[in-house]
This record gives sequence, C-alpha cells and structure tokens, in this order.
Amino acid sequence: MELKVGVLTISDKASKGLRKDEGGPLLIKIVKENLNTSHIVYKIVPDEKEQIKTTILEWIQTGLDLILTTGGTGPSPRDVTPETTLEIIEKRYYGLEILMLLEGLKSTPTAAFSRAVVGSKGSSLIINLPGNPKAIEENFMPLIQLIPHLLLEIKGLKGDHESH
Repeated sequence: MELKVGVLTISDKASKGLRKDEGGPLLIKIVKENLNTSHIVYKIVPDEKEQIKTTILEWIQTGLDLILTTGGTGPSPRDVTPETTLEIIEKRYYGLEILMLLEGLKSTPTAAFSRAVVGSKGSSLIINLPGNPKAIEENFMPLIQLIPHLLLEIKGLKGDHESH
C-alpha cells in the first residue's frame, strides 16, 4: 500500500523563521527511506492549538494515511500537541506510546517527560513525536515496521474477515 503522509512541525521559533526546522526534514527522510509513500505534505505551525487542530483535520479530510507531528510533546506551558491530538482521535494506541517511551528511556532519563500520543481518526493514523532529531529517530524507528500493518487494520483491510 502506498501511503500518503503528512509531516507537521510544531514550533513557535521555526514557524517564525527564528530556528531551522530539523525535525520535519528528518522525518521526511526517514519516511522516504522506510515506507512505501507516494505523497508527502509538510508544514510548520506555531504551538497554537487551533492551528495544529485545523491542519490535522484538513489533512485527514484530504485522505492522508499517516500524520506525523514533531514538537510540542514536552512539559513546557506552550507544549499542546498531545492535548490537541486527544481532541481529534477516536482510538488511542497506548502500546505504541509505551514502545516510544521505552526506546527513549534507553538513552535519556528526560524521555520520561514525553507526553506523545498515538491514535487514529477514521482511516488516518496520527503519531506525535518529539522535536529533537535524536529523539525523533529513537521514537519513530521502532514504529516503522508496525505502521503498514496497523494502517491495514485501521482501514478494515485486515482482520477477522481474513481467511487463514
């Protein structure tokens, strides 16, 4: 299955051009190298709940299979990505969140501060990732092999009706 992917960088500084976005381009590179994708959209927005929500909902409506956010998952007052994602999703995948947490904790104790959410709305999968490039790789790489299977399940293309 060819995936349509959205990469959303959530950063006040990057959205204003005060800091170069490293997370978004890294995610695009990882997706291109590891997933069968025919289409990638990319956007940078500030840590503003409404802008994040509007973008994700628009991307879901346009039929994106996988929406990856980077940034806004930490404990600071401006970090609102998980709360916004929780307002959107219909199903949550705690196991994937735990997998990301366990991977992050292997190299840094502060990974425990992450509040990243993984969930789906309709047939779109949304994964919150940290903003730090090293943390993006640590968190996202263990999920790569699971994404195609999960998307088939979400879309109802695999499951109980499957013949064995």
